[in-house]
Amino acid sequence: MKLTKKGHACVRLEKGGQTLVIDPGAFSEQDAAVGADAILVTHEHLDHFDEDRLRAALDANPAAEIWTLRSVVDRIAAAFPGRVHTVGNGDTFQAAGFDIEVHGELHAVIHPDLPRITNIGFLVDGSLFHPGDALTVPDKSVSTLLLPVHAPWNKFSEVVDYLREVGPRQAYSIHDGLLNDAGHGVYNRNLGPSGPGIGGAEHRRIVPGESVELA
Repeated sequence: MKLTKKGHACVRLEKGGQTLVIDPGAFSEQDAAVGADAILVTHEHLDHFDEDRLRAALDANPAAEIWTLRSVVDRIAAAFPGRVHTVGNGDTFQAAGFDIEVHGELHAVIHPDLPRITNIGFLVDGSLFHPGDALTVPDKSVSTLLLPVHAPWNKFSEVVDYLREVGPRQAYSIHDGLLNDAGHGVYNRNLGPSGPGIGGAEHRRIVPGESVELA
């Protein structure tokens, strides 16, 4: 499986000649989802869900489809008839040749005075997990964790504890589009040997456009 980091919380996964894109939002490149055979969206916030980016992808590939939760489906199903599928916690399905499991139900708390929205995470091929905007711990082992490092709803201690609890072999930073170079340096340092320890996982930041091969 080839993993390519796109802007902020978006990633592209390629395997067997097919491409899966997760969370092409407004902080990602305009063409972040173009070329996708399937698209997964974790929730409705604009940095994860952008209709223009979805439309560009589905116009480019008439066979491309979207899997997401009800709140997003209600907003886009009419625009893409027959190509949008509703999924929720516990569901399993195949998309672009990848086996997908859905974990989680709610977005992390931003503030007690703000209502919580729904959020789902996607476990891909039983090995890579994208949690969206939540610190969901799947009920099975994860080899590669896409780690949301910076957001209005989290703090560094929670990120470390989440990484320790999931216990992946490797973790790649996502949800980092609001950080400047100094901020990236601070997070990379604290998630490395100079930090409090992340349970033996190997952490790495890959920049937008960079790719890695996952075993």
